[in-house]
Parts: sequence; structure tokens; C-alpha cells
Amino acid sequence: MKRNATALIAKAAALALTAPLWIAGAQAATITISCGSVGQDFEFCKQTTSEWAKKTGHEVKLFTIPNSTTDILALFRQMFAAKSTDLDVINVDVVWPGVIKDHLLDLKPYTKGIEKEHFPAIVANNTVDGKLLAMPWFTDAGLLFYRKDLVEKYGAKAPTTWDELAATAKKIQDGERAAGNRDFQGFVFQAKAYEGLTCDAVEWIHSFGGGNIVNDKGEVTVNNPNAVAALKTAASWIGTIAPQGVLNYAEEEARGVFQNGNAAFMRNWPYAWSLGNAKDSKISGKIGVSALPKGGANGQNAATLGGWQLAVSKYSKNQAAAADLVMYMTSPDVQKMRAIKGSYNPTIAALYQDKDVLAANPFFGSLYSVFTSAVPRPATATGAKYPEVSSAFWNATHDVLSGKSTAEDSLKRLEGRLNQVKRGKW
Repeated sequence: MKRNATALIAKAAALALTAPLWIAGAQAATITISCGSVGQDFEFCKQTTSEWAKKTGHEVKLFTIPNSTTDILALFRQMFAAKSTDLDVINVDVVWPGVIKDHLLDLKPYTKGIEKEHFPAIVANNTVDGKLLAMPWFTDAGLLFYRKDLVEKYGAKAPTTWDELAATAKKIQDGERAAGNRDFQGFVFQAKAYEGLTCDAVEWIHSFGGGNIVNDKGEVTVNNPNAVAALKTAASWIGTIAPQGVLNYAEEEARGVFQNGNAAFMRNWPYAWSLGNAKDSKISGKIGVSALPKGGANGQNAATLGGWQLAVSKYSKNQAAAADLVMYMTSPDVQKMRAIKGSYNPTIAALYQDKDVLAANPFFGSLYSVFTSAVPRPATATGAKYPEVSSAFWNATHDVLSGKSTAEDSLKRLEGRLNQVKRGKW
């Protein structure tokens, strides 16, 4: 981090944007890429693929995917099972490389070593059996967004524990409702039964010292008193500081409530910053960002590691051109643009020293350690069975939040279920 950031970025850009991998005069290819549909993902994808097409003479078609990561993975697995050639470049969640490893192209022959400029932990995450199956595109970690104007108005401060958050959220909620905004909520987050709830609940449990769902040795550790306390705490928010409807919220539903001025606090990913501060946002200039609260005085801050990668399908008919598109999309120039305009966290360390990036996202600097020490979901330990593990976990958590089960009973059943899935080894 002490090296000259400008020189590093220039070097990385030169490596990434040298002569394209297709041969001049060769027949142009048509590359189909799956673009995200959350926030500004699709528009940025449209912009950058158009730039690449003009540079190379190739054509790019955009393939729109569902909002839910759970639904996206199901769709991709169907396409892989059929060895479909319909998709050349796909976006890969940080927990997927081990799950879909058999269907992705090794990108090492195409990178020219540029992966060395990206966060080593993410490159390692994307490397399976010595093959670099995906290039880091942007990284993510859960953050607490709050209305700094309302926190100040009610004589409070950014909460450092979940109990403080609940008390402050209730105080602001009661005050704003009394002032006439009956729809105002204290706290919104992702509580729908899907992968996003796994991310939130991993944060809650880790913040209370409850470890992870499965530890690094592959042992099921989720059924413990601290994890019980974490889920009980989260369940207490439903119907008090969070609406019943939060049980169906994903990222965009939570952002919609917060950005419309109807919530004091929100758990979300960094992308929400630029949208919340856009000219058409009701709360532009009124947003604060901090690390997520600790689970009490003896707890710890915890943010789930998120982020997306770009990969080439092994069934692509135009692998070289598809790999060239991946290298362009993950290049320093494109990552810098996405960071400035969309508050997407770069995976290139040098960009965290870039003055333009920091001017657009001040918290990138102050919360740098949050992004570099985020808590991974147990995808590495559980391998191809991770989707089944996560599904069991989010359903068990949702049962607690919705009042269908106690935390004690739900985690006990979950422990048994996960050991069945494990069947002696992952």
C-alpha cells in the first residue's frame, strides 16, 4: 500500500489493455455476457461492454439475470448441465468457484500476470486446483448506513453495538412517526429466505463470537450459545424497529425504503452509497456509513465478504475473445470508473489510494480494514455442497425471525441437517 498508487495503476492498465487477444483481420465474434441487475450493474455493464466492442470490433450481447443470487446460480447450473453455448462470460459470486469449477475456463493463459495487482485473498478464492477460474471484478462487505441528520437530531451517535442500534432506531422511529411519518422504520436489512440472509446472519453470529456455520476444519459449529443469542437479538427487531415486511426484503427492497427517507438505519453493500447520494435521492448528503455493530461489549465487528468475479464458460465458442472481454471489464480503468460512479469496491489495492476514488467514497479509506478482513462464508470448507449448506442455514434463520421456531430449536435442527449433508466429509 505504500507504493506509488499512480504508477501501479498505470502498470496494471498497460498489462490489461495491451493488444487484444483476437487477431486483427480475423472474423469478429459475438460474445454474450450475463450482467447483474442490482443497482447500476446493468447500465455499467452496457457501457463497458460497448467500449470494448468499439475497441475490438467484436459484438456484445447482454444477458439479463435474476436479482437473487440463489436464482442466478440455479439458472447457471441448468445451462452448464446442458453444456449451453448461449453464455460466454458469466458473473460469479465469491462463494461459487468451488461449486461450478468444472464449467469454467482457466484464465491464467490470458492474464499476463495482472492478477498479482488484485487482492491476493480474492485471487486465491478464485483459484481451484491451480486454475484461475475467474478474475476479481469488485469486492464487497456488509456496512451500516444511517441517517446522520436524524442521528444528530435525536442527540445520538452511530451505534457500536446491536443493543445501541436497537435503542437509537426505536427513538428515531418513534419521533419520526409522531411527527407524521407513519411509514418510518428504525432498521431495514435483508431477511428474505435467500443467500442475502445468509450474509446478514453470518455477520450477526460472528459479531456475538459465535463463529461461523462451519469452521475451517469442516466441523459444524453453528449450534452454540453465542449463535443462539445472535439470532434471538435479530428476531427481536421484527415488528419493533423493523417491519414485518422485512422478512421478504432483499438488497433493493431495503435500499428502496431507506433511500425514500423511511428508515434510520440500513444494512447493505457499498453500492447503496452512490445511489443514496444521487441527485434524485431524497436523502442525498444525509447518509453516514460505519462498520456493522458488535454483539455487545465483548463482541466484534463483522462484515460478510461479498463481491463478484467474471469468468468464461468452458462451453463458449469464442473463448479467447471472451477472456479478452473479462480482462477489460476487470481492468484498473474500468474498476476506477465503477468505484467513482457506483461505489463498487475495487479489487486492486492501489485504487484505495487514488484521490478520485476516495473523494467519491470517503469510507473506502476509513473502513479499509472492514473490506480487507471481511468474514468469508464457509464455501471453501464445504465445497460443492455450499449451496445446500447455505440454504439450510438461511431457512433455519428465517424460521427464527418469523417466529416459527425458537433459536435454540432451529439451530439444533440445523446442526443435525448439516451433518447429514456432510455425511462424514464435505
